[in-house]
Amino acid sequence: MANTREDKEMLEGLEAAAARILSRHVEAAEPWQPQDLVPWNEGRNFQFLGGQDWTPDQSTLGELGTLALTVGVLISDNVPSYHRELAKLIRSGSLWTWINRWTAEEARHAIVLRNYLMVTRAVDPVELERLRMEHMTAGVRRPELSIPEIFTQCAFESTSAMIRHRNTALLVENDEVAAICDRLAEDGESHRAVWGDFVTAALDVSPDRTVRAISARVADYTEPSIMLRGTDSRVSLAAAGIYDPLDEVEQVFTPLLNKWEIFTRTDLGPAGELARDELADFIKN
Repeated sequence: MANTREDKEMLEGLEAAAARILSRHVEAAEPWQPQDLVPWNEGRNFQFLGGQDWTPDQSTLGELGTLALTVGVLISDNVPSYHRELAKLIRSGSLWTWINRWTAEEARHAIVLRNYLMVTRAVDPVELERLRMEHMTAGVRRPELSIPEIFTQCAFESTSAMIRHRNTALLVENDEVAAICDRLAEDGESHRAVWGDFVTAALDVSPDRTVRAISARVADYTEPSIMLRGTDSRVSLAAAGIYDPLDEVEQVFTPLLNKWEIFTRTDLGPAGELARDELADFIKN
Protein backbone atom coordinates (compact mmCIF):
# COMPACT_ATOMS: atom_id res chain seq x y z
CA MET A 1 0.00 0.00 0.00
CA ALA A 2 1.06 3.59 -0.54
CA ASN A 3 2.65 5.57 2.28
CA THR A 4 2.61 9.31 1.67
CA ARG A 5 5.65 10.10 3.82
CA GLU A 6 7.78 7.28 2.42
CA ASP A 7 6.68 8.04 -1.13
CA LYS A 8 7.55 11.72 -0.72
CA GLU A 9 10.98 10.83 0.61
CA MET A 10 11.53 8.39 -2.26
CA LEU A 11 10.53 10.94 -4.89
CA GLU A 12 12.97 13.45 -3.41
CA GLY A 13 15.71 10.84 -3.41
CA LEU A 14 14.97 9.87 -7.01
CA GLU A 15 14.88 13.29 -8.64
CA ALA A 16 18.50 13.34 -9.84
CA ALA A 17 18.28 9.80 -11.21
CA ALA A 18 14.89 10.53 -12.82
CA ALA A 19 16.34 13.54 -14.63
CA ARG A 20 19.15 11.38 -16.03
CA ILE A 21 16.75 8.60 -17.07
CA LEU A 22 14.42 11.04 -18.80
CA SER A 23 17.28 12.80 -20.60
CA ARG A 24 18.69 9.47 -21.80
CA HIS A 25 15.30 8.43 -23.17
CA VAL A 26 14.69 11.71 -24.97
CA GLU A 27 18.14 11.61 -26.58
CA ALA A 28 17.77 8.00 -27.70
CA ALA A 29 14.12 8.09 -28.80
CA GLU A 30 13.64 7.53 -32.51
CA PRO A 31 11.03 9.96 -33.87
CA TRP A 32 8.27 8.42 -35.95
CA GLN A 33 5.08 9.69 -37.52
CA PRO A 34 1.78 7.75 -37.21
CA GLN A 35 0.56 8.98 -40.60
CA ASP A 36 3.54 7.41 -42.36
CA LEU A 37 2.32 3.90 -41.56
CA VAL A 38 -1.25 4.32 -42.85
CA PRO A 39 -2.18 3.46 -46.49
CA TRP A 40 -4.28 6.57 -47.05
CA ASN A 41 -4.87 5.75 -50.71
CA GLU A 42 -7.21 2.96 -49.58
CA GLY A 43 -9.54 5.37 -47.78
CA ARG A 44 -12.95 6.56 -48.87
CA ASN A 45 -15.95 8.33 -47.37
CA PHE A 46 -18.59 6.70 -45.24
CA GLN A 47 -22.28 7.25 -45.99
CA PHE A 48 -22.52 10.40 -43.85
CA LEU A 49 -20.39 12.19 -46.47
CA GLY A 50 -21.95 10.47 -49.44
CA GLY A 51 -19.87 7.30 -49.47
CA GLN A 52 -20.58 3.77 -48.29
CA ASP A 53 -20.83 2.50 -44.71
CA TRP A 54 -18.87 -0.51 -43.50
CA THR A 55 -19.91 -4.06 -44.35
CA PRO A 56 -18.09 -7.25 -43.21
CA ASP A 57 -16.96 -8.16 -46.72
CA GLN A 58 -14.80 -5.02 -46.85
CA SER A 59 -12.36 -6.36 -44.25
CA THR A 60 -9.32 -8.26 -45.52
CA LEU A 61 -7.31 -8.20 -42.28
CA GLY A 62 -8.10 -11.62 -40.90
CA GLU A 63 -9.24 -12.78 -37.48
CA LEU A 64 -5.85 -12.63 -35.72
CA GLY A 65 -5.01 -9.15 -36.95
CA THR A 66 -8.48 -7.85 -36.17
CA LEU A 67 -8.28 -9.18 -32.61
CA ALA A 68 -4.77 -7.86 -31.94
CA LEU A 69 -5.36 -4.39 -33.36
CA THR A 70 -8.75 -3.98 -31.68
CA VAL A 71 -7.27 -4.88 -28.29
CA GLY A 72 -4.25 -2.69 -28.96
CA VAL A 73 -6.18 0.42 -29.90
CA LEU A 74 -8.61 0.16 -26.99
CA ILE A 75 -5.86 -0.34 -24.42
CA SER A 76 -3.95 2.60 -25.92
CA ASP A 77 -7.13 4.70 -25.78
CA ASN A 78 -7.23 4.23 -22.03
CA VAL A 79 -3.78 5.69 -21.37
CA PRO A 80 -5.28 8.89 -19.88
CA SER A 81 -6.89 6.72 -17.22
CA TYR A 82 -3.50 5.23 -16.37
CA HIS A 83 -2.07 8.76 -16.34
CA ARG A 84 -4.71 9.83 -13.84
CA GLU A 85 -3.82 6.97 -11.52
CA LEU A 86 -0.13 7.89 -11.60
CA ALA A 87 -0.86 11.57 -11.09
CA LYS A 88 -2.32 10.83 -7.67
CA LEU A 89 1.21 10.61 -6.30
CA ILE A 90 3.52 12.13 -8.91
CA ARG A 91 2.79 15.76 -9.70
CA SER A 92 6.13 17.50 -10.24
CA GLY A 93 9.74 17.08 -11.25
CA SER A 94 11.33 14.87 -13.87
CA LEU A 95 9.00 11.96 -13.13
CA TRP A 96 6.00 14.13 -13.91
CA THR A 97 7.65 15.25 -17.15
CA TRP A 98 8.25 11.61 -18.04
CA ILE A 99 4.63 10.63 -17.35
CA ASN A 100 3.44 13.41 -19.66
CA ARG A 101 5.82 12.33 -22.40
CA TRP A 102 5.01 8.65 -21.93
CA THR A 103 1.29 9.45 -22.23
CA ALA A 104 1.93 11.39 -25.44
CA GLU A 105 4.06 8.61 -26.91
CA GLU A 106 1.45 5.98 -26.05
CA ALA A 107 -1.25 8.14 -27.65
CA ARG A 108 0.52 7.72 -30.99
CA HIS A 109 -0.30 4.02 -30.77
CA ALA A 110 -4.02 4.72 -30.67
CA ILE A 111 -3.66 7.22 -33.51
CA VAL A 112 -1.90 4.89 -35.92
CA LEU A 113 -4.01 1.85 -35.06
CA ARG A 114 -7.34 3.64 -35.38
CA ASN A 115 -6.34 5.38 -38.59
CA TYR A 116 -5.24 2.08 -40.10
CA LEU A 117 -8.43 0.29 -39.03
CA MET A 118 -10.65 3.06 -40.41
CA VAL A 119 -8.83 3.61 -43.71
CA THR A 120 -8.63 -0.08 -44.54
CA ARG A 121 -12.13 -0.77 -43.17
CA ALA A 122 -10.71 -3.69 -41.22
CA VAL A 123 -13.37 -3.51 -38.48
CA ASP A 124 -16.85 -2.17 -37.93
CA PRO A 125 -16.21 1.49 -37.00
CA VAL A 126 -19.51 1.84 -35.14
CA GLU A 127 -18.78 -1.22 -32.98
CA LEU A 128 -15.22 -0.03 -32.32
CA GLU A 129 -16.47 3.36 -31.19
CA ARG A 130 -19.03 1.72 -28.91
CA LEU A 131 -16.28 -0.37 -27.34
CA ARG A 132 -14.07 2.70 -26.96
CA MET A 133 -16.79 4.62 -25.13
CA GLU A 134 -17.50 1.69 -22.82
CA HIS A 135 -13.84 1.01 -22.09
CA MET A 136 -12.87 4.61 -21.41
CA THR A 137 -16.00 5.34 -19.38
CA ALA A 138 -15.18 2.40 -17.12
CA GLY A 139 -11.59 3.60 -16.96
CA VAL A 140 -8.93 1.91 -14.85
CA ARG A 141 -9.28 1.53 -11.13
CA ARG A 142 -6.26 0.21 -9.30
CA PRO A 143 -5.66 -0.51 -5.65
CA GLU A 144 -3.61 2.25 -4.07
CA LEU A 145 0.00 1.67 -5.11
CA SER A 146 3.24 2.99 -3.67
CA ILE A 147 5.82 4.73 -5.85
CA PRO A 148 7.99 1.60 -6.33
CA GLU A 149 4.86 -0.45 -7.04
CA ILE A 150 3.86 2.03 -9.76
CA PHE A 151 7.29 1.78 -11.37
CA THR A 152 7.20 -2.01 -11.25
CA GLN A 153 3.66 -2.29 -12.59
CA CYS A 154 4.45 0.01 -15.51
CA ALA A 155 7.64 -1.91 -16.30
CA PHE A 156 5.66 -5.15 -16.44
CA GLU A 157 2.85 -3.65 -18.53
CA SER A 158 5.31 -2.15 -21.02
CA THR A 159 6.88 -5.59 -21.37
CA SER A 160 3.48 -7.22 -21.91
CA ALA A 161 2.61 -4.69 -24.61
CA MET A 162 5.95 -5.25 -26.31
CA ILE A 163 5.33 -9.00 -26.39
CA ARG A 164 1.80 -8.57 -27.77
CA HIS A 165 2.97 -6.34 -30.60
CA ARG A 166 6.00 -8.46 -31.48
CA ASN A 167 3.97 -11.64 -31.65
CA THR A 168 1.31 -9.92 -33.75
CA ALA A 169 3.98 -8.75 -36.19
CA LEU A 170 5.28 -12.32 -36.45
CA LEU A 171 1.91 -14.01 -36.80
CA VAL A 172 -0.18 -11.65 -38.91
CA GLU A 173 -0.10 -12.17 -42.67
CA ASN A 174 -0.12 -8.50 -43.53
CA ASP A 175 3.06 -6.49 -44.13
CA GLU A 176 1.46 -3.15 -43.23
CA VAL A 177 0.17 -4.43 -39.89
CA ALA A 178 3.50 -6.11 -39.18
CA ALA A 179 5.30 -2.80 -39.76
CA ILE A 180 2.94 -0.98 -37.40
CA CYS A 181 3.27 -3.62 -34.70
CA ASP A 182 7.05 -3.72 -35.00
CA ARG A 183 7.09 0.04 -34.44
CA LEU A 184 4.82 -0.25 -31.38
CA ALA A 185 6.96 -3.08 -30.00
CA GLU A 186 10.02 -0.83 -30.23
CA ASP A 187 8.18 1.79 -28.20
CA GLY A 188 7.21 -0.87 -25.67
CA GLU A 189 10.84 -1.90 -25.31
CA SER A 190 11.88 1.71 -24.84
CA HIS A 191 9.20 2.30 -22.22
CA ARG A 192 10.15 -0.89 -20.40
CA ALA A 193 13.71 0.40 -20.21
CA VAL A 194 12.63 3.70 -18.65
CA TRP A 195 10.31 2.17 -16.06
CA GLY A 196 12.87 -0.53 -15.37
CA ASP A 197 15.53 2.12 -14.75
CA PHE A 198 13.18 3.86 -12.31
CA VAL A 199 12.88 0.59 -10.39
CA THR A 200 16.66 0.26 -10.35
CA ALA A 201 16.94 3.78 -8.95
CA ALA A 202 14.28 3.02 -6.34
CA LEU A 203 16.25 -0.06 -5.28
CA ASP A 204 19.26 2.16 -4.67
CA VAL A 205 17.21 4.56 -2.55
CA SER A 206 15.15 2.03 -0.57
CA PRO A 207 16.04 -1.60 -1.37
CA ASP A 208 13.80 -3.32 1.17
CA ARG A 209 10.72 -1.32 0.30
CA THR A 210 11.30 -1.71 -3.43
CA VAL A 211 11.80 -5.49 -3.24
CA ARG A 212 8.56 -5.71 -1.26
CA ALA A 213 6.86 -3.71 -4.02
CA ILE A 214 8.27 -5.94 -6.76
CA SER A 215 7.15 -9.07 -4.93
CA ALA A 216 3.65 -7.65 -4.46
CA ARG A 217 3.29 -6.66 -8.11
CA VAL A 218 4.52 -10.01 -9.41
CA ALA A 219 2.04 -11.85 -7.21
CA ASP A 220 -0.86 -9.62 -8.29
CA TYR A 221 -0.01 -8.94 -11.92
CA THR A 222 -2.62 -9.08 -14.67
CA GLU A 223 -2.19 -7.84 -18.22
CA PRO A 224 -4.56 -4.95 -19.13
CA SER A 225 -7.55 -6.34 -20.99
CA ILE A 226 -10.95 -5.56 -22.48
CA MET A 227 -14.17 -7.50 -22.94
CA LEU A 228 -14.92 -8.50 -26.54
CA ARG A 229 -18.28 -10.12 -27.16
CA GLY A 230 -18.40 -11.34 -23.58
CA THR A 231 -14.87 -12.80 -23.59
CA ASP A 232 -11.87 -11.39 -21.76
CA SER A 233 -9.29 -10.39 -24.36
CA ARG A 234 -6.59 -12.23 -22.38
CA VAL A 235 -8.36 -15.50 -23.18
CA SER A 236 -8.64 -14.64 -26.88
CA LEU A 237 -5.04 -13.43 -27.15
CA ALA A 238 -3.74 -16.59 -25.48
CA ALA A 239 -5.74 -18.80 -27.84
CA ALA A 240 -4.35 -16.87 -30.83
CA GLY A 241 -0.75 -17.23 -29.62
CA ILE A 242 -0.34 -13.48 -29.20
CA TYR A 243 0.00 -13.26 -25.43
CA ASP A 244 -0.35 -16.02 -22.85
CA PRO A 245 -0.38 -15.21 -19.10
CA LEU A 246 1.15 -18.65 -18.49
CA ASP A 247 4.37 -17.31 -20.05
CA GLU A 248 4.61 -14.23 -17.82
CA VAL A 249 7.19 -15.61 -15.39
CA GLU A 250 9.60 -16.41 -18.22
CA GLN A 251 8.87 -13.53 -20.60
CA VAL A 252 7.70 -10.64 -18.41
CA PHE A 253 9.09 -11.05 -14.89
CA THR A 254 12.40 -12.91 -15.21
CA PRO A 255 14.16 -10.50 -17.64
CA LEU A 256 13.40 -7.57 -15.36
CA LEU A 257 14.19 -9.42 -12.14
CA ASN A 258 17.58 -10.24 -13.67
CA LYS A 259 18.08 -6.61 -14.70
CA TRP A 260 17.38 -5.54 -11.13
CA GLU A 261 19.69 -8.28 -9.74
CA ILE A 262 17.00 -9.16 -7.24
CA PHE A 263 18.38 -12.55 -6.29
CA THR A 264 22.01 -11.46 -5.97
CA ARG A 265 21.63 -8.25 -3.98
CA THR A 266 23.53 -8.00 -0.70
CA ASP A 267 21.99 -4.78 0.64
CA LEU A 268 18.67 -6.14 1.95
CA GLY A 269 17.48 -6.10 5.53
CA PRO A 270 15.15 -8.67 7.13
CA ALA A 271 12.02 -7.25 5.46
CA GLY A 272 13.66 -7.26 2.05
CA GLU A 273 15.03 -10.77 2.52
CA LEU A 274 11.55 -12.01 3.46
CA ALA A 275 10.01 -10.34 0.39
CA ARG A 276 12.70 -11.84 -1.83
CA ASP A 277 12.04 -15.30 -0.43
CA GLU A 278 8.31 -14.89 -1.09
CA LEU A 279 9.08 -13.72 -4.63
CA ALA A 280 11.35 -16.71 -5.24
CA ASP A 281 8.63 -19.09 -4.03
CA PHE A 282 6.09 -17.48 -6.34
CA ILE A 283 8.40 -17.68 -9.35
CA LYS A 284 9.16 -21.35 -8.71
CA ASN A 285 5.50 -22.27 -8.33
